[in-house]
Amino acid sequence: MSGAIDRLVHAGNVVIDLVMEIPALPRPGGDVLATSSQVTPGGGYNVMLASARQGLKVAYAGAHGSGPFGELARARLTEAGIAVLQEATRGADTGFDVAFVDAGGERTFATSVGAEATLTYEQLTGVHVRGGDAVYLSGYGLAYPANQVALTRWLTTLPAGATVIVDPGPLVADIPADVLRPVLARTDWWSCNHDEATAMTGHADPEEAAAELARRTGRSGVVVRMGPRGCVLAVPGSPPVHVPAFDVTAVDSNGAGDAHVGVFVAALG
Repeated sequence: MSGAIDRLVHAGNVVIDLVMEIPALPRPGGDVLATSSQVTPGGGYNVMLASARQGLKVAYAGAHGSGPFGELARARLTEAGIAVLQEATRGADTGFDVAFVDAGGERTFATSVGAEATLTYEQLTGVHVRGGDAVYLSGYGLAYPANQVALTRWLTTLPAGATVIVDPGPLVADIPADVLRPVLARTDWWSCNHDEATAMTGHADPEEAAAELARRTGRSGVVVRMGPRGCVLAVPGSPPVHVPAFDVTAVDSNGAGDAHVGVFVAALG
């Protein structure tokens, strides 16, 4: 990482969230009535919106579909002032997930992938990354076969001054080790939650997990999020630091980690 960040280039995935608020998850084979529901862009959109609301310039470099979900995603991106760098993928719509949010604010996902999982290296070659850009990669993209080939190849072409931020997400265990290694080596900031850090390192203690991840990246640092307990910040050569969370009433944890890393990128800028 070198210099300040003046733009976020998001090469992850925007999907559509079908959000249903429910008292609790039903038992297997059961049913439950939602108290409310909404259809809204999610995934990478949450990261980009959080950064844009903090005043950072943002561009979406991921793939998006040509159906109604793709149209909704593009409309919301445009409304937020986020530049869309790719043409719509013909013959495929943007994917979606059903997000169940229980009475305690915890969310559970089921995802159906779409055009966002078909990104190609040729599409990415049209994205001009400058030295002052932050490039964001998502574990969802790295878990999809087509995207992982395109993203890992593209990563090697980025200028040295570009800051790479990666959030592996809950699919981290599905990312092949030979994909994860070169990504870690080029990552400046690695941001993940406690469960993901434990899955990657085998350390249940978040400070030990953060320190191990910081050794693997060897660049700027690592953030391990712990929900209401705050987060751990680890940078190479220094002991991990626990940063307490703000005292808030949890309403909906859907997109909370995305919002955190989006604001974090904007703060780096």
